[in-house]
Parts: sequence; C-alpha cells; structure tokens
Amino acid sequence: MAGGGVMDPKSGGRAHLYEYRITPYFIFACIVGSLGGSLFGYDLGVSGGVTSMDDFLVEFFPSIYQRKQEHLKETDYCKYDNQLLTLFTSSLYFAALVSTFGASYVTRNKGRRASIICGSISFFAGAILNASAKNIAMLIIGRLFLGVGIGFGNQAVPLYLSEMAPAKIRGAVNQLFQLTTCLGILIANFVNYGVERIHPWGWRLSLGLAAVPATLMFVGGLFLPETPNSLVEQGRLDEGRQVLEKVRGTTKVEAEFQDLIDASNAAKAIKHPFRNLLRRKNRPQLVVGAIGIPAFQQLTGNNSILFYAPVIFQSLGFGSGASLYSSAITSAALVMATLISMALVDKFGRRAFFLEAGCELIFCFVAVAITLALKFGEGKTIPKGTGIFLVIVICIFVLAYGRSWGPLGWLVPSELFPLETRSAGQSVVVCVNMIFTALIAQCFLAALCHLKYGIFLLFAGLIFTMSCFIFFLLPETKQVPIEEIYLLWENHWFWKRYCGPDQDSKDFCKPSCWSCCPSVEVQLQL
Repeated sequence: MAGGGVMDPKSGGRAHLYEYRITPYFIFACIVGSLGGSLFGYDLGVSGGVTSMDDFLVEFFPSIYQRKQEHLKETDYCKYDNQLLTLFTSSLYFAALVSTFGASYVTRNKGRRASIICGSISFFAGAILNASAKNIAMLIIGRLFLGVGIGFGNQAVPLYLSEMAPAKIRGAVNQLFQLTTCLGILIANFVNYGVERIHPWGWRLSLGLAAVPATLMFVGGLFLPETPNSLVEQGRLDEGRQVLEKVRGTTKVEAEFQDLIDASNAAKAIKHPFRNLLRRKNRPQLVVGAIGIPAFQQLTGNNSILFYAPVIFQSLGFGSGASLYSSAITSAALVMATLISMALVDKFGRRAFFLEAGCELIFCFVAVAITLALKFGEGKTIPKGTGIFLVIVICIFVLAYGRSWGPLGWLVPSELFPLETRSAGQSVVVCVNMIFTALIAQCFLAALCHLKYGIFLLFAGLIFTMSCFIFFLLPETKQVPIEEIYLLWENHWFWKRYCGPDQDSKDFCKPSCWSCCPSVEVQLQL
C-alpha cells in the first residue's frame, strides 16, 4: 500500500512527496516498541486489585482490614480512606515524574531505544522488590523503581511510535501504546481475580508478574531499530536513511529525509531545549500539548476508576470476587474502545473524538452521582439492579474515555512538538501527566470519603471545561506530517498571534529555514 501526505504542496512543505509501504520491519518495530504501554497498564490494573485483597491488607494495613470487617456505622465511601494505602499507589507516579527529566536526556542524546531498555530494567527490579516485600518500606522502594521504569517508558514510547509512523496512519500506530496499556490493565485484572483465592501470598504473584512485560520489553528492545529522527538528530545520517528506507519500504525517501535533516539542524541550534519551550513561538505546544492535554487527561477521573475499581465496587457493596470481576469487565471495555479509536481516529480526527466523547463522559458521571445520591450511603448495600446499572454506566464511561482522552492524551502531544524540543516537550508531558496522576491517586479516596457522590459531579464539571479547551485551542492534526505541524499554529485563529508568519522573524523562523537565520542562532545562545 502506497501513500503520501495530505497537506497542500503550496503550504511550503514536502509532505506531498512522501512515499511509504507497510513492511514487516515496520510492523515489528511498532509492536515491540509499544510494549512499553504494557508496563504502565499492568501497574494501573494490578495496584487497585491488590489493595482490595484481604491478605495484603492483613500484612501491611491491618487497620483497614479491621475497618472492613467491623461494618462500622460510618458512610461506606470512607471504608478505604488511608493516606499510607494511597501512597502505595501514588508513590510510583511521583517517581515517574522525577525520572522523566533524566529520561529526556537519554532520549535526546542516546535515542528512544535506549530509554525503552532503561525503563524495562528499572521496572523489572521494582516488580521483584514488590513481590518479595516484607514491610511497607520495601513496598514503597519497589514502587519507586516501577515509577522510574514508567517514567522512561512513557517518555520514549509515544515518541518512538509517532516518529516511526507515516503521517497518514500515525494516529492508529501511536495508539498501539494505549492498546498495550489497556491490555496490561485487562490482564492485571484477570490475574488479580485468579490469585485472590491463593492464600496468603496471591498478592505477591500479582505484583511479581509485572516482571513479565518488563522482560519482554527488554529483550525486544535489544533488537529494536532506532527511529530515523533520532539517528539524524545524533548525526548518524547514513544509518538514519537506511532505517527510513526499511520502515517505509521504498528508496524514494529523499523528501522526508531532507525534512528530518532540516529539523535536526534546527534542533542542534537549540542548546537549552527546556528553556526554548518557554519562548513565545512555542506557546501553543507548551499550553496545549505539554500542560493542558496531559493534565486534563487525568482530571477526567478515569484513572481514579482504573486505580481503585475493585475498591470502589467493594465500597458500593460488591463482594471481593465480584468487585474484581466487575473491574475486569470495565478493563475489557477499555481495550474495545482503543481498537475503535485505532480504526477511526485517522478518518474522523482528534477533535471529533475529544468533543463527542466529552458529552458521554459528562452524562455518565452525572448519572453515577444521581444514582449514588438516591440509593447509597450510611452502611446500606445498594440493590443488585442498581449495582448492575452502575457497572453498565461505568463501562459506557470507559468506552468513551478509551477512544478519546485515553489514547489521544498521549498521541496528540507526541505530534505537536518540533524535533528541537520534542524530547524536552515529551518530558514535560510525562511530568505533568504524572503530577496529576499521583495527585488523583493520593487524593481520590479521601475526596470520595468527604465529597461522597459529589466527586463525580466535580469530574463532570472538569470534563466540560476541558472540552471547551479542545474546541477553542486545538487544531486538527490528523494526517499532517509530524515535521509540518507548525503550519497549523500559523493558521489558527488564536495561536497565529504567537506563531503567525507575519510575526517577528527572529522568533518565528520556520524549522526548515532556521539554518539560514543568523539572528535566531544568536538569540538561541542566550
């Protein structure tokens, strides 16, 4: 299958000259590279299930186990409100937040492949420590190692997939990261469901099996090709061209290769990529890609459900086994949603998926809030029919999230940054994402206890805000070559005041002509 870009040749880019075919080499690189998502997904799925297992609570959090058994006259929303327990979940994301800056250096200077391998090693170490933990300190240290692995993986994998993919199918290819994340969540839920009956060490098996995806990622990473973009950025031009020809399945790659060289020349002129992100001309990427989208992805509230699905279902009156089974159903819905998004996102576009799903998410949270307000609280178990209704609504919510904010929260930021700020930009993306992930993980159970059903109304209001953010500030990026995304900002009704071609030339030279702008060269040294 041959294909090319979709941008107008008159726009100044070479996208209309790009050619590609889908090759086995390309498929192998994308499948192996996407395994990084399975690390993130397995941990998302396994941590909530483990924290709801009685054997785990007896060994590390006996006070919570006692609270479960006594059926106190307190509101059931507060059954799991314990900051040390939530630290078990959130510590991983705080570690990921810190490690992403080291990952940025490795990704930029040593390549995307090197970051993927580093992440797998750290994640493997964390899995072994957690499985053999004898006290809370060992648990937390193991979680920190897992967090470093996720910081490196989440930094490198979305970039790797976006850079390997032709523009026309970049959306679907990048969402392999979300697909492996969702499959990791699904597998983790079934593992939890299976090992819950293994007393008293079933939870150790759940945590230790995280070493499996880490091992697969490490072994696959040894045979993984580096991206052409990264090879060119490192000055390995011949290797970059060879890899580009192999992944595109054609020797006619001159136009795309020249764009990579131009972008690399611009990147080499940038001595301080993080400082460069703060420049006026990079304001759209910083506000939309590095801060807005990753923050809002977590403020949808979906990861609260993924972290604590078994805990939530137990709090709502489901038994231990039933709660794990229900969370497995929601995870299966997440996988299905990702497949839908992969099939359709390059046809209908990113904005349409964001906005349509936003309406569904608001409806689902309002429905959950109303149901809980009427049917639940003060030690009462919800009726079976109401429980089934809640599971169905949560599944609808997950289906909507899984084809919008879930995959697109990683895809769109990875598209927006030019090469010279791409690794730094992705570091900020992961950093912001992990800050909000950790805050949600640490605060959700306390918020559930104090706000009760109101927490779901709060999330509904946040989703309305973020939908407006997308509607007004995000241009459509489907099928636009990654090195020509800057053209969208120049024509956007709002962002053109920062990036328009009529702006000050020393701040707004296009990447393809930076090498001929001495004033930019001088300014970048400051």
